[in-house]
Amino acid sequence: MGWYVIQVSVNHEAKTANRCCTMISKDILRECFIPEYIRMKRYNGSWHEEREILFPGYVFMISDHIVQLNMELKRIPDFARIIGKKKSDIFPLDAEEIAFLKEFAHRDHTVAMSHGYIEGDRIIVCDGPMKGKEGLIVRINRHKRIAEIQLKMFNKNAVIKVGLEIISKSR
Repeated sequence: MGWYVIQVSVNHEAKTANRCCTMISKDILRECFIPEYIRMKRYNGSWHEEREILFPGYVFMISDHIVQLNMELKRIPDFARIIGKKKSDIFPLDAEEIAFLKEFAHRDHTVAMSHGYIEGDRIIVCDGPMKGKEGLIVRINRHKRIAEIQLKMFNKNAVIKVGLEIISKSR
C-alpha cells in the first residue's frame, strides 16, 4: 500500500477528506485521514485537550491504485494536487516518512501530548511520542504547551507543532 498526500486549501482538510471517503470507492481508496496532534488550551479558567491539524493544508491517503485515485480526485472540489517529487509524477511517501508517522501517531493518526522537563539548557521528554526525539525540537512555547519540531516530510524540511508540557525547569 502506498501512502500519498494531497494538497488542499487550509481549513478545508476535513471537508475534502469526507468528500474523498464518500465519493471514491473503497476498492481504490483504502484510507483517507488528516493527522492531528493533541495540545492543551486554557479557557474558562481551566485546561482542556484540543485537537489540531498536524500538517495544515494536507490530506493523507492510502491506496494501491494511484492512477485511478488520481482520476477520481479530479472530481473532488478543493483538491489542489498530489504531492510528488516532480509535478508530472506521483510518488508515495518514503518508507522513512511512513515509519515516522506510524511510530509518532496512534492508530487513529493522532499525536498524543508529551511531558518533560528542562535541565539547564537540555530538554528531557519523560513520556509521549517526543520521548527520544528531543533533537527534533527547534522551539518551545511553555505557555501554550507546544513544541515546534523540524523534520523531513514531502521531500522538504517542515516545521510542525506538537503538544509538549514542560513540568519543571531547573538550572
